[in-house]
Amino acid sequence: MATEKKSGEDAKTSDASKDSAPNESKASVTKSNESKPSAGEIRTRAYQIFQARHGGPGSEIGDWQKAEASMSVDAPKADSSNATDGSTTGLTSDEAGLRLKKFGPNAMPDETVHPLRSALSKFWSPVPWMLEAAIVLEVALGKYVEAAVIAALLVFNAALGFFQESRAQATLAALKSRLALNASVRRDGVWKTVPAVGLVPGDVVKLSLGAVVAADVHIVEGSVLLDQSMLTGESIPIEGGAGAQTYAGALVRRGEAVAKVTATGTRTKFGRTAELVRTAHVTSSEQKAVLRVVRNLAMFNSVVIVMLVAYAYRLAMPLAEIIPLVLTGILASIPVALPATFTVAAALGARALARLGVLPTRLSAVDEAASIGVLCADKTGTLTLNELTVTAVHPAPDFDEASLLGLAAVASADGGQDPVDAAIRSAASSKGAKLPKVIKFIPFDPAKKTSEATAVDPSGGGAMRIVKGAYAAVGGLAPPLAELSAAAKELEAKGFRLLAVAAGPAAAMRLAGLIALSDPPRADSAALITEMHTLGVRTVMVTGDAPATAAIVARAVGLDGAVSPPGPISDDVKPEQFAVFAGVLPEDKYKLVKAFQKGGHNVAMCGDGANDAPALRQAQMGIAVSTATDVAKSAAGIVLTKPGLVGIVASVKEGRMTFQRILTYTLSSVIKKIVQVLFLAVGLFITGHAILTPMLMVLIMVTGDFLGMSLTTDNVSPSPLPNSWRIGNLTMVGIFMGVCELAFCTAVLAIGKFRLGLGIEALQTIAFLAVVFGNEASLYAIRARQRLWSTPSGWLVLSSVADVLIASTLAVCGIVMTALPVILVAGTLAAAVAFAFVADVAKFPILKRLRIA
Repeated sequence: MATEKKSGEDAKTSDASKDSAPNESKASVTKSNESKPSAGEIRTRAYQIFQARHGGPGSEIGDWQKAEASMSVDAPKADSSNATDGSTTGLTSDEAGLRLKKFGPNAMPDETVHPLRSALSKFWSPVPWMLEAAIVLEVALGKYVEAAVIAALLVFNAALGFFQESRAQATLAALKSRLALNASVRRDGVWKTVPAVGLVPGDVVKLSLGAVVAADVHIVEGSVLLDQSMLTGESIPIEGGAGAQTYAGALVRRGEAVAKVTATGTRTKFGRTAELVRTAHVTSSEQKAVLRVVRNLAMFNSVVIVMLVAYAYRLAMPLAEIIPLVLTGILASIPVALPATFTVAAALGARALARLGVLPTRLSAVDEAASIGVLCADKTGTLTLNELTVTAVHPAPDFDEASLLGLAAVASADGGQDPVDAAIRSAASSKGAKLPKVIKFIPFDPAKKTSEATAVDPSGGGAMRIVKGAYAAVGGLAPPLAELSAAAKELEAKGFRLLAVAAGPAAAMRLAGLIALSDPPRADSAALITEMHTLGVRTVMVTGDAPATAAIVARAVGLDGAVSPPGPISDDVKPEQFAVFAGVLPEDKYKLVKAFQKGGHNVAMCGDGANDAPALRQAQMGIAVSTATDVAKSAAGIVLTKPGLVGIVASVKEGRMTFQRILTYTLSSVIKKIVQVLFLAVGLFITGHAILTPMLMVLIMVTGDFLGMSLTTDNVSPSPLPNSWRIGNLTMVGIFMGVCELAFCTAVLAIGKFRLGLGIEALQTIAFLAVVFGNEASLYAIRARQRLWSTPSGWLVLSSVADVLIASTLAVCGIVMTALPVILVAGTLAAAVAFAFVADVAKFPILKRLRIA
């Protein structure tokens, strides 16, 4: 019978082969111990086992997990037999103590990073190193005011980075908080309640209603309904009887059972999930961009500074002048506000997304959204509603839909936690079905795969028996009907959960019909996939469900393409190969994301369960839907706070707009740093002196870099395709535009020197104005990759006005520099405006050739 992973009644059907499971499991364990197969071979063989048991690819994925568990090489070998035999006597306290020493506590290791250590790390990277070197030089020269200004910039950058620190520790804390605190365990022949941290392999534990399973266990006796959504992501519970395996973090929704502990602590599936979350890491493209920009600038400007020193030495400049020249060159090379601008731009993007029902938990996720080329979407609870509903009703002759649903509702538990029964009762109510009066109700029996009721026959007044359950079980209670057999095959082929209902006198029951249930797609899933395709993002479904079921949902939401065959995922898999990855175990989602990243793709992962947490953490942009578990939300970089998937598209568009703003600032920063260092060389050649002092350079940094951060508010449009950082091309554009600005600054300086005959101090002032006004002109020329008169934001205009006013006031009033006439300041500004229009024309050929869009 083809069924989905998270099943209600059909999940119960999957237990039909339990009688044969122990023998297969023992044989598998023996084989694994002899040949020591790889994890991939185990998973492939496990899949073959459950296919053989259930006759097709649509089997309940829980049985796959049981088959895999039966072959697992992860459990401690010394206790493997004791952990799975039928004995329920338990351990003695002495035995438990010895095993606790051997295997360690049943807990996750504490990897908390001390806040002070995290804060200090913000001062250890290329940009802080350059600022720290400049501070040391300023102090050595006795320039304490300048040193204090630079130190303030350093602390500002570090504070921004610290407050946006990664949330991996929060994810691990959320994982730990979901584990059981106490457990009922049989020690020394009596039942005791002990802290869950003290459990060891071989312990006998009791699983009771409402309890959280404290370790990986093998059920010895009893029957329970298990919610394993913490690990599988599938919130519909499965039946677990003798011989079944369940895992730490599962919730007991019904029944009671006795089980033996097979794995504890980091050896559990839950522990491995936590370890993947802890170790999952991908360097953001933002961090790579900052490092490469700083590297390129450092390499270029270092060569220029060395040449400056050599030329100054040749001119026999005194050391007292050479040291300030070197310090000025170092300050000119540092993109001080670049990391801060990345943070501010992302913060403003996050604020815009928050108004749309999207909450970024890591600011880097906003920037990463711009470069996403592949979206891996979980099926259940993400593309689907995660709610079972009645999809099709096939009544037998002499029955209609309402009467069939009414009979099925009578044989369903009322007010329980079984989602199948709840879906049937809801459908019966919506059809206005009249329910016969119940005399006796027998809940679902995992052995029989049925539930039943005795009710008053509305037609004759006598007692009638109503049975609901798996088609194979119910079909044997009444004569077969050809039309129902054909319908059953069709529905099973489509991957629906299929139930049959039989009713009538106990000795003469008849098939009343078939009921098919499914988890329907969200109303906006198809629209999401269509729009993501329009934006150049490929969407693939990643699910633990059976391939047949996954393929049906994929077609319904518009995902056309091949379904990945079951088994281990290749490290070289490409997103273009398959539209659906079905039968994927939790750790394989993480491996799939890494495989795509290895192929050069920036990946987004959208999910809702703890099983998705490692993949959410590893992806450049992890997205947790509004109904996600706390673990998934804390692992994700973006959390959707409203139902639906429209926030994903909004995140991509906002990310691309944020990228455009950051790209403009980065390009502007590259231009400025190139111009400033080269201008020092040109000024030294023209005048024989340092044309800019360290104090003037600090003023340029403040008025230029930090006021230029207003670019983070500029009006831009999202790019039609995923963005990528082409730092080499960006540097080349920066050099070209920088040479254009350098020509402007050189012309101003030459006019001041040779036409106006200004002294060196006045030339330093006019050089300061040329750099400030030239930076403004270049910024407007390249800000939109369009014509410079495209509408800028209000904040950008205000910051430009402030920048010009501050520089002009300092120059006219002679504050920390020699005063200049107003007419000379105004003339320099007018020349800069003319240069802006020239640069605007010059930019287009180079931007187009180097694909800076």
